[in-house]
Amino acid sequence: MFNINSIIAYFKNIRKTVFSNLLNTIVTLLIIVLISVTCINTFEWIIFKANWKVVISNLPLYAFGSYPPNEQWRPATWIISLLTLSIFTLWGPNWKCLRKNLLIIWVGTIPLGLYLLYGGIGLSPITSRHWGGLTLTILLTVCSSFFSLPFGIVLALCRQSSLPIIQKLSSIYIDGMRAIPLIAVLFFGQLLIPLFLPVGIQIDRVWRAIFAFTLFVSAYIAEDIRGGLQSIPNTQIEAANSLGLNQYQIIQFVLIPQALRIALPALTNQSIGLFQNTSLMAILGLVELLGVGRSILANPEFIGQYIEVYVWLACVYWMVCTIMAVLARHLEQRMNINQANF
Repeated sequence: MFNINSIIAYFKNIRKTVFSNLLNTIVTLLIIVLISVTCINTFEWIIFKANWKVVISNLPLYAFGSYPPNEQWRPATWIISLLTLSIFTLWGPNWKCLRKNLLIIWVGTIPLGLYLLYGGIGLSPITSRHWGGLTLTILLTVCSSFFSLPFGIVLALCRQSSLPIIQKLSSIYIDGMRAIPLIAVLFFGQLLIPLFLPVGIQIDRVWRAIFAFTLFVSAYIAEDIRGGLQSIPNTQIEAANSLGLNQYQIIQFVLIPQALRIALPALTNQSIGLFQNTSLMAILGLVELLGVGRSILANPEFIGQYIEVYVWLACVYWMVCTIMAVLARHLEQRMNINQANF
């Protein structure tokens, strides 16, 4: 039941804040008018003026790229499983057994997606040149994040190492990779790696992209983890030593869990940035989500409908990034609750 007095007090507080004097009143009214006009014009364009045929008639292409139509149920199954697991993670029942294994289930979606996309036992094989759209964008993000996190943790620990050679090598790698533009690393992964491979050995271009993203993002993750490690007081390490824990046990049970919890907001930014940066692959021939939009705009039927396409792509990117942010915030809350209980 609503408390009328609290609502009245809330509006009185707003009035005192934004209409406290003549200048604040004028500025507030101008902002309200500008926002109102912008919203009215935007809704008018979306509902009456925009031609959304360029989006509606190409929805399978946005989602799956040139994946064979009779096999599109496979990437659709994977995307639906990720969405279902996200919903369950956020609002599902607190079944203790299932919640304990939730991380394993999330990791298991990676081999599931690769099996469905590549094919194999019971499924017809599909080469990666047919992959594209949102499916390829999510695959690049998930696989690159999965490999970047442990590599970044190792780099952070190496940079904190007491052995000078290990510390110097990791510092050179991290500083060097952070000084190189991402597009240069992607060019290296797509164009130069095949030149260094022995004759007859080839690496799939999707895995070359994942390799390049992993090398680049892991350097930034290493610095995020190192910041978390530096915030842990030395008294905890001394307490662990007094309990008889060896160096590996201290890293596993004391340092890494706390560093990950502290660095989680920064790691979330890295994941969201990685998802957005996969759009650079459109320059290098992989037809991910942005690449699909560019290929559709090259169709004579849809030439000139840039605004509709890019508004639609912006909405898709916003939706996925929001889901990632909400999942990370939920994980952060769970970790804080567990720390409080501990």
